[in-house]
Amino acid sequence: MGMSDYYKNLREKIGNELIFMPGVAAIIRNEHGEILFGRKHNESTWGLIAGAIEIGETPAQAMVREAFEETGLVIVPDKIIGVYGGEDQRFTYHNGHQVEYLTIVFECRIQSGQLTSNNNEEMKDLQFFQEGDLPTIENKYPNYIFSSNQEERAHFIK
Repeated sequence: MGMSDYYKNLREKIGNELIFMPGVAAIIRNEHGEILFGRKHNESTWGLIAGAIEIGETPAQAMVREAFEETGLVIVPDKIIGVYGGEDQRFTYHNGHQVEYLTIVFECRIQSGQLTSNNNEEMKDLQFFQEGDLPTIENKYPNYIFSSNQEERAHFIK
């Protein structure tokens, strides 16, 4: 889908300046316990299935929407793994737009759908990786979120 009208209008007013953006990211595992990563068009690094929360959406609704747009899968967010923000969640896009994300990371399961594995509108590549052999990603998340052995409570950095 790309950038929403809300963020386009905001960017027209403030240009590339740093903005605070609520977002979601997913740990989506297949039946083998592997984690799904995507690589967007014109990017060389992998990332989690993720995106911004739009006006009027709950975080869980945003996660379901983003997963479907980026992968073709219908997912169910089962649990919040962690909530992350601060300077470690700052990112500058290739077009110069600067953001600082407040990211809610969900553990999700696949309910239905067909993985659109290559060259869909949102992603160039989609691939599952084993927990012990994850790709290098641009965004800085703690290793905790990738572990299959998690506590019941959500993780955060103090």
